[in-house]
Amino acid sequence: MRWQGSKASRNVEDRRGMRLPEGRGAGLGCGGLILLLVVAWLTGTNPLQLLDAVGNAPSAQAPVDAGGSGGIPGATPADTEGEFAATILGLTEETWGDAFRQRGQRYQEPTLVLFERATPSACGMGSAAVGPFYCPADGKVYIDLSFFDALSQRFGADGDFARAYVIAHEVGHHVQNLLGISDHVRNQQRGLSGGDANELSVRLELQADCLAGVWGASHRDLLEPGDVEEGLRAAAAIGDDTLQRRAGGEVQPESWTHGSSQQRVRWLRRGLDTGDPDACDTFASAL
Repeated sequence: MRWQGSKASRNVEDRRGMRLPEGRGAGLGCGGLILLLVVAWLTGTNPLQLLDAVGNAPSAQAPVDAGGSGGIPGATPADTEGEFAATILGLTEETWGDAFRQRGQRYQEPTLVLFERATPSACGMGSAAVGPFYCPADGKVYIDLSFFDALSQRFGADGDFARAYVIAHEVGHHVQNLLGISDHVRNQQRGLSGGDANELSVRLELQADCLAGVWGASHRDLLEPGDVEEGLRAAAAIGDDTLQRRAGGEVQPESWTHGSSQQRVRWLRRGLDTGDPDACDTFASAL
């Protein structure tokens, strides 16, 4: 993917190199984090809730600066990985800024938070173990860039476009939040059984995959041969059924929250093929 030379977003909060206050939430080691994620995959539990329960992590405390960039938005990261993330965010701003203008609306740009190991958010303590996530309460996308290493080394999904897809998927959740889709789903989930509530979560996640595809379609001029295949491999690698098999458990569709590998590939491809957000109505379509 030819991302170099594109304008990087300044809506980046770089918390790397910062440490959490000593005490609660900082003592869960790498092995414990991996175990936490596996448990979340198998049970369909929100990993952020598990992390809060295990670490008693506070959600309002700010990190302590340990010589990092200070976590102040507005400065483009100087390292290649940080610059890449900021540039992909900038490209999503172009896509969704144009899409919202065409609908007579204004796109409110999200902030991308780069962190290491763990960081507080308005949705609870975020951790590298839960992977990238979007917090609707503060309108921020959170990512520990080491996730990209895991995506490549553990799941065989390498390449710039695979990594860009991950960021674009989380920005897709921001788009859903702005359009009121996320709130509507949460309201519908109240009072539903676990399986029915999970199905709505799957539809929400698959729509975010499709919206990530719409973003990719809007920047086809930056794509190189093999890029689309990279993105599709990444989508397949993080399907719920694939993750459950890798964790050594049975495939349990009723516990899925993100969709199967086949479903994720299908909806990412739908967005890439159509470039149309209206084609991403996972709530009115068979999955």
